[in-house]
Amino acid sequence: MSNQIIFTKEAPAPIGPYSQAVLAGNTLYVSGNIALDPDTGQLINENITEETHAVMKNMEAILRAAGYSFADVVKCTIFIKDMGEFGTINEAYGQYFKSNPPARETVEVSRLPKDVRVEISCIAVK
Repeated sequence: MSNQIIFTKEAPAPIGPYSQAVLAGNTLYVSGNIALDPDTGQLINENITEETHAVMKNMEAILRAAGYSFADVVKCTIFIKDMGEFGTINEAYGQYFKSNPPARETVEVSRLPKDVRVEISCIAVK
């Protein structure tokens, strides 16, 4: 079995030596996403709600490019800069998983790439 690299211009290009996602068999591993506008490369971070939605839209574009959707996601990892924003992030995130939400952990970290406030990765299985 060989791995397939997933790339779409509908999501930001990687800012380091990694792929947007890797498909291994029927499992898709989506790298951590931050709120970068895929067209301009600018951060979308006026507020944490807007930032979280931008992250989820980027992740959705990568899932779609591989033929997957949020319904196929079995696990997410959320890294946040301030656990005090957990509720707001959770509210925006939850709009993408209306039923059967995936397993998840949320971890507060001291710093994230480009000093964003939230980064989310996921694993999806068909």
